[in-house]
Amino acid sequence: MRLLGLDPGLRITGWGVIESEGNRLRHVAHGIVTSDASLTLAERLDQLFVGISAVIEAQRPEHAAVEETFVNKNASSTLKLGYARGVVLLAPARLGVKVHEYGANQVKKAVVGVGHADKTQVAMMVKRLLPGASATADAADALAVAICLAHFLGTQRAWSQASQLAAGAR
Repeated sequence: MRLLGLDPGLRITGWGVIESEGNRLRHVAHGIVTSDASLTLAERLDQLFVGISAVIEAQRPEHAAVEETFVNKNASSTLKLGYARGVVLLAPARLGVKVHEYGANQVKKAVVGVGHADKTQVAMMVKRLLPGASATADAADALAVAICLAHFLGTQRAWSQASQLAAGAR
């Protein structure tokens, strides 16, 4: 199953694509989509939408996951990040890709095993889980979101199979 992880940001949005088959994960591609700070907010959001849409059309994921972000220091920055998240959520939905959302602690726990791991630990585990994936910080975070998605979908699949077996045994 092809999965897309997205780490939203107005200036830089990271993306990472993996293949998940059972317990096996394979790195497919990763990168970033940027917006030009000299443009209006609407134009920057359009750049993100067009960039993420192009990634989705090229990579054809079955599912996408977006990291939930929480920023409290600057209200204006938080609002702009919220706009970027909205665009990052919208792009896959408009192209018919099922979208999931995971909190930063869920992503860290799925990848590192600890919900309060730092970025260095996450990047190290991404490299270990996906050999050959030498990604920038934003793309590594996006690959971590994709790994989290793979784990959650695997768990859902296992629960579904167990429920079907239990129902058949009755």
